[in-house]
Amino acid sequence: MKWYDIVFIIISLILIVLSLLQGGKSEGASGAITGGGLNVFAKTKERGSEKVVSWMTFGFAILFLFMAIVIMLLNSRAASAASSSTDSTAAAIRMLL
Repeated sequence: MKWYDIVFIIISLILIVLSLLQGGKSEGASGAITGGGLNVFAKTKERGSEKVVSWMTFGFAILFLFMAIVIMLLNSRAASAASSSTDSTAAAIRMLL
């Protein structure tokens, strides 16, 4: 396990916790049944800690996406380097035989 795998796991766990900390934006199914969710288009602004958690979730989601792409590129380069070194080793063995 490389260092970037550990960082990726930590970012994933932080993103999960931040997502769970966010409050619900609606009343859910119970509001639909009882008629409590009639103010669907009402303006509700996030304030204080809700806004901070929302922005942190957005930031960590972008970081998660960036790290996923970087890890994919690093692993593909390592795989191509390993296959090219295997090919060159096999070619060297063929030349010796």
